[in-house]
Parts: sequence; C-alpha cells; structure tokens
Amino acid sequence: MFAAPRNPREGAAMYVLAIALLACIAQLATGQLSTYQLTTCPGKTTCSQCIQTTNCRWCTMPNFTHPRCHGQIEKYCPEEYTVDPSNTFQLVQGRELTKPSRRVLEGQSERESYYSSSHYQSSSSSSSSFQQSSSSYESESAAGSIVQISPQRVSLKLRLSEYLPVGTLETPCPGIVLLIEHSFADEAFRFNVNYAQAEDYPVDLYYLMDLSKSMEDDKTILSTLGADLASEMRKITSNFKLGFGSFVDKVLMPYVSTVPKNLREPCPGCVAPYGYHNLMPLSTDANLFSHEVQRANVSGNLDAPEGGFDAIMQAIVCREQIGWREKARRLLLFSTDAGFHYAGDGKLGGVITPNDGECHLDHNGRYTHSTTQDYPSISQINLKVKQNAINVIFAVTAEELSVYEQLSRLVEGSSAAKLSNDSSNIVSLVRDQYNKISSSVEMKDNRTDNVIDVKYYSRCRNTNGALQQTNRCEGLKVGDVVTFEAHITLLQCPNDPRDWHQVLQIYPVGINESLTVDIEMLCSCPCEHPSDPEYRERADECSNAGTYKCGICECDGTNHGQRCECSALDSLLEPGMVDACRMSNASEECSGRGQCVCGVCVCERRPNPDELIEGRYCECDNFSCDRPGGLLCSGPDHGRCVCGQCECRDGWTGPACDCRASNETCMPPGGGELCSGHGTCECGTCRCTVTEDGRYTGRYCEKCPTCAGRCNEFKHCVQCQQYKTGPLAAANECATNCTLFVPIPVEKVTIDEERNDNKCTFFDEDDCRFEFSYNDSDQEKVVVTAQEERDCPPKVFMLGIALAVIAVVVLIGMAVLLLWKVLTSIHDQREFARFEKERMMAKWDTGENPIYKQATTTFKNPTYAGK
Repeated sequence: MFAAPRNPREGAAMYVLAIALLACIAQLATGQLSTYQLTTCPGKTTCSQCIQTTNCRWCTMPNFTHPRCHGQIEKYCPEEYTVDPSNTFQLVQGRELTKPSRRVLEGQSERESYYSSSHYQSSSSSSSSFQQSSSSYESESAAGSIVQISPQRVSLKLRLSEYLPVGTLETPCPGIVLLIEHSFADEAFRFNVNYAQAEDYPVDLYYLMDLSKSMEDDKTILSTLGADLASEMRKITSNFKLGFGSFVDKVLMPYVSTVPKNLREPCPGCVAPYGYHNLMPLSTDANLFSHEVQRANVSGNLDAPEGGFDAIMQAIVCREQIGWREKARRLLLFSTDAGFHYAGDGKLGGVITPNDGECHLDHNGRYTHSTTQDYPSISQINLKVKQNAINVIFAVTAEELSVYEQLSRLVEGSSAAKLSNDSSNIVSLVRDQYNKISSSVEMKDNRTDNVIDVKYYSRCRNTNGALQQTNRCEGLKVGDVVTFEAHITLLQCPNDPRDWHQVLQIYPVGINESLTVDIEMLCSCPCEHPSDPEYRERADECSNAGTYKCGICECDGTNHGQRCECSALDSLLEPGMVDACRMSNASEECSGRGQCVCGVCVCERRPNPDELIEGRYCECDNFSCDRPGGLLCSGPDHGRCVCGQCECRDGWTGPACDCRASNETCMPPGGGELCSGHGTCECGTCRCTVTEDGRYTGRYCEKCPTCAGRCNEFKHCVQCQQYKTGPLAAANECATNCTLFVPIPVEKVTIDEERNDNKCTFFDEDDCRFEFSYNDSDQEKVVVTAQEERDCPPKVFMLGIALAVIAVVVLIGMAVLLLWKVLTSIHDQREFARFEKERMMAKWDTGENPIYKQATTTFKNPTYAGK
C-alpha cells in the first residue's frame, strides 16, 4: 500500500513508480525481462561454467557490456553469437526385433507382437533434437541373426542438469521476491529400449557337477537322464546343446590327503583327485552326454567345502573350450551337495596368488592352475557372469539351499533350486528354472560412477497401467514386446576431459545382446577449443598477455583484468582496487578467501581439486553444505552443493536434500489414505500417531499391536466353529451368527507382514489358550486362520492330591517314629553292653556279696602293738 502523497510532485513520482512496477511485473510474468537476474547465470565467468547451468546461455559477441552468461531467450544476444547446446539423440543401428511365427502370434494382440518404429520417438524438455541416420539402419534379413533388443546403438549428446535451490530469489522489480517451493531441473533425456523373447532361441546348457564320493549316486541317476534332459529342452527350442564337466578340489593339504597312496586312490573305487575337468564340450549329442557322465569316476577330498568356484570360473571364461555360442542363452547348471571355497581359502594350502580370471585348460580339458592360483572371489564370479551373459543355476541339496540362495543374490542372473538327494529331479528342475529365467527380463547397465544416472520405467505389457519405475518385467511369453523407457541424466562433468566421452552398455541380464550408448558430455564450448576461428593466443584484445576465446580473455599467470591489462605485481599497490573486492564496507577483502589483484578477487585453491571457491567476491563454494551421513547434500543422487547451499535434484527436498519431495512413499501399496489415515508424512516417511485405541506402527502406520481391531468381533465365531466352545457353542447359534468366514485350521498360526495379517490371542472359560489371524484387506471377504488345537493346561484331580498329601504325612510320621524307636533301641543295647563289660571286669571275692554291707565297722589303731 502507498501512503497518501503530501504534495503533487510526490504524487507524480509515486504514480511513475507504480507504473514502472506494474510494467516490471508484467515483463517478469511474460518472460520478457532479463531472466539472468533471477538465476545464477551472471555468476558464471566462463563459457563452460555457463553451459553447465540449466537455461543459461553464453554470448560470444565482441565488446559485449552485459553479463555474457544469461538466461534470456530473445532480445539479449544475437543468435549467431549465442552458445546454447542441447541434448541430441542419433540412432546409429536399429535393426527390428525378430518377429515370432504366426503360430506364436495367434491369440495375441497386434500391439504386443508387432514392433513399430514409433518406439524410437523420444522427447526431452530441454529442447533436445532427434536425428536418425538412415544409412546406418540394417534390416533383419541383411544381418541374418536373431534380434531381441532394439535399438542396438545410439549416440547421445548430454548437457549437465542443474537445479535451483529451494528459497527466495530477488527480482529486478523493486520489492518483488519470488518464492521457489521446489527445485527446478531439466528432465532426463528419454528414449525407449525394446525387448522381445525370440522364438526358438538357441540354448546352451553346461552341466557342472561335483564328483566327490558323496555324489556317486547322483552321477548314476544323471547318466540315465541325459536323453530325457535333451528331449525336454528341445520342447522349448530345437537348437539345443548340452555339455558336461566335473570338479573336486585343489590337490593340496588340507583340501585332499597328500599321502601318496591316497593321491592315487583317495577312496575305494575312486580316481585321483583333481580341480576341474571339462569332460564334454557343448554338443547336440545327448547319447554322448549320457556316456560321458557314466564314464566319469568319482574322487574324494578331506574338508566339506568343494572347489566349485574354480570350476565355475573356468567354465565361464573358457568360451572356445566349452563351446559357448555367441547368439544363445547360456545356462550353467552347478550341482553339488556341499559348500564352496572362495578367495582367501587358498592360503590354507599355501596358495597366495590371486585368481586372474583367465582360462587355464590344457588340451585334455583339465584346469592347470588349480594349485598355483587362489579361488575366485564372489565379485570375480559376478563380473565374469555379467561379461559373458551367463545364467547360473545352483542346483543344491536342501541342507545347502539357504547358503546358495544368499550367493545367488550376489551373482547377477543366477538362481538357486532344491536338488533331490539322488538328482532324480534334475530334468524338471532345469525346465522350471529355464521357464523362470526366460519369462522375465531385467535391464541393467555398466555404469560405475556418479557421473551418469540411469533410471528405467515400464508398463510391463499392461497398457492400462501407469508408467512405473522398474527395470524388471515378468510373465512374458515368446513374442511379447516390452518397452523400457530409459531416463539418462548427466549429473556432473568429470575433471578429466578425456572422460567426457563414455560408452554405456544397457543389456538384459543373461542375454548376450546389448544397447550401446555413445555419450558425449557437453561440458565445454566449441569456442574454447583451438579449432574455433575466433580462438587466438596472445591476442591484441587481451593486451598480448592472454588467449581470446568465446569473447573473453583468459590471461596468463602474470596479468589480470578483463583485457589482461593489469599486472599482478603492480596492481597490489594501486589505490582503490581493494574496495572493488569487497561485497560491502563491513565485509572482508574477497570474503577472506582470496587475494585482490587489479580489483579482481583471485580465490584460493583447495588441496582437493574437486573443492572450489568461486564468485566475484569468493563468496561461494561447493563444499560447505550439510553432510548427513558424511555425504555432501546426502550424495550426488540427491543434490549438490552450490554457493554453500544444497541444490536438490528432482524428487528430493530439505536443507540437506535428505527428504523426499513427494508423498508417494507414504501411500499404502493397495491404495488408501496417506499413512493409512493414522499419521503424517514427514520427509517421505510416515510418523504414526497415538490414539485412544493404541499406538499405530508400520511403514504406512497400518498396524496397531495394542488395538483390539476385530479380534473381539471374531473371537466367539472362531471358538464355536473351530473348538465347539464359547457362547455360540450351540449348533444353531453358531450357524446363525457366524456366516462371514470359516476358519482355516493350521498347526501354528503365522502372519504375513506384507499382507497385513492381524494376530489375535485369547484364553477361554477352560483357561485354554488359542490363537487365530485374520486378513480383511479384501472388503468382500475375511480370511481367518485358526490354531487347530487349543493349548489347555493339564487337568488336576484334587481328591487324589489330598489323599496323596495325607498318605505322605502319615508315612513321614511313621518313618519318624520308626527311626526314633530304632535309635532308642540302639542306645539301650549299647548301654547294656557297656554295663556287662564293666561287670565282667570287676575284681572281688567270689564268696562275698559286693552288695551286702555289714552292720558293724571295725577300726584298728595302727600305733597299737597289742600290748
């Protein structure tokens, strides 16, 4: 609001100001105002820094007086002098997917089976262009090979995506401030990758078997199943090859016994131990497979784990010796009943040389470096599996299944399955695992750094469904075309210009086909290269002390200034130059992080070359932002540090870019309210509330362990239906009141957290404990699972206990009396015996009675002599 003018002159001035303000706002709204004042464009001093910022353009016009890095689209710099590269896409090789036969197409829609070139149409919000080279296009007939992924090679030119920070921005309109509520960014460059499982695609199956003594019965069974295995696989493909190899362990202590006798025959009927032996390269002869399996002999070792990793490595990398075909789905079936040695275990046998991942088979197919190289590591196995596009199937016994399931999570494209103790289920196991592998597709790539970000989206054949972020689709049939939308974003420009050209491989796991993406990063301007006509060293425009490029001077180390007119040695003494290096009178010179040279701040250089101090007054840096978890701005995938503040990438927000910008992660998978209506979404995570019923928990606040839920509602029906007890025990009562569900009896009640099962526990009138669970996710029906038998306390017979207590008391009393009687009898006998002993030892005249005492007593005077 404007105050009332005190005189006509002030009123006129205010009127002019209001008109100018409205005009400024109008220009700001229509984009006609110089946008560089609303962005960080003017802060970029070189062309390469400018084009690495979204919507910023560089002006190369000579004698240009405005900031050269700007965001204005028109009426700022002539088009011929504007440097504004954009993302471009070029199709280099795009052979069509192999179409299935008419038999496969029957019953499938035209959309699923017919591949259209429109899949290649891609768009980008950053004025990306699409170019197609018709000369590089090859038809399927000319190539003469099966194609399961299309296109095969594309070329991309990517510009760095830049994000504006959350906050406020000053505008050139007086008093007008823009509030940015979320980060802005260039969308990732998008293009489609199509995959279709080809009909009758060749399959190579190499059976790698543990031939230690414990697998002897398995070998016998397998020798009879070779023909069945080949016959079953030929139902899937007519182009099938089968191979066989075996392994035991390193011929060293403590893996095998090195006693000469045991080296010749470690067990009765066994052959000498060995590391790995390729017994049969891939072949179409199933009878030969059965013969080789039957002819192979078992051996023995000492410790429980086997040397399977040595065998897997050689079976993968020895492509010529095994016979792996270039265009085939490669299956490596690994069969054992024991664990495995891995990198580091070789030191027990004195082997310290790491495994080199190379092929070391002699002309007989035996592994020659078993005793000289350590076992491979899991990461080495995973690397070779990816490089050679092999699907490993770990067929192991039930005792080892959990171990190999964990191993399969670390090896790309592998799976683990239960093998019967005698391997009799190997045919069905291979068939089921192959169907599982071939009916799904998982897209991956070979990026190893944080320079490029790749995300995959697909509808997975569901045309009515929304595009979801996923790199895996399942339930595919031959001829089904699945389209993945790849979103590629350039996150940062590498420091080394040699890394500005990279090759990205996008491939379906287990398939030896890939899409090659040649990426050129637009991290520099053409005018910065000596090949540009306007590029001049020691140019007159730069006072013969610098290089003129992109309309500006790049001075040598001894001169500074816009035209290199200032000497670094003399400019320190020039008066008034220091004031030009201060943001304000109260601020330090060059913010205390640089040196003022010729009125220009030369910022300090950090020991770490990735940490930069920049800006006109050295006020900005890219390393002083928040570091949650030790990661700057929560890591490059979340945001990056610009001028001391985190600029969040798409999908993240917060001062440290550690909060998700959307509430999608707080929505239950099955739909419903935010945080199930029992909490608030903070930073992409549900914060559950406490109600009168209880405290809600769970990822979506969908659980309430302290809430009664519907347990009391279902209690009486479960009692009457399952246990024939409770208030509704009468048949007519139970049938009338309990029609919503029929409990499913189980031995022990378990709940599935993912299905949101609820568990209830009660004690009935008989003091018996019973449990049941219910799931009411489906509003039309309730699924109840009840404990089959109640846990009741044992029955107590009170009369028997009372009689037993009385009997025990009586018996104890009688025992005490008897003991007392025995002790007194023993005491009397001892006293009588002592009396008898004393009597027998007494010495007196036998003619006198010692008890009798006479009535008179005679005393004699000893001095009387009788006179």
